[in-house]
Amino acid sequence: MAKKPSKPGNNTIAKNKTARFEYAIQDEYEAGMQLQGWEVKAIRDGKVNLTESYVFLRNGEAFISGMTITPLNAASTHVVADPTRTRKLLLNRREIDKLLGAVNRDGETIIALSMYWKASFVKLKIGNARGKKLHDKRADTKARDWQRDKARIMKSSNR
Repeated sequence: MAKKPSKPGNNTIAKNKTARFEYAIQDEYEAGMQLQGWEVKAIRDGKVNLTESYVFLRNGEAFISGMTITPLNAASTHVVADPTRTRKLLLNRREIDKLLGAVNRDGETIIALSMYWKASFVKLKIGNARGKKLHDKRADTKARDWQRDKARIMKSSNR
């Protein structure tokens, strides 16, 4: 008897929902992370918060700061768990150079957009972004409301 192909589940761990509201995202990159064992266990349990996180570049390497991974109660006793420690991101040299140029030349910032599983690895989607002004946020809200109303009108007209 043939084995059924497994359905891909939702592999998203955490999203930074305020990122797309506060910033206009220019480019997106996929980065790996150096994690400790207790962090992976806590991530599997979904105890991650990306809202206050940001990425910075130092000595040709990328790091994420402000991301909170809450340790589990049953975490190892011989490891001191720091929930907001600075974690190293794993990117190609070419990607780091592009990000460095965008930050230095264009005055953009690098933010974490989402965290997800890719096979057995934790990946972080980061993007270089420019902050939105208040009128840009209003325009986005207005466009989103119009799309919702338009869908509602179309649904009721098809009945």
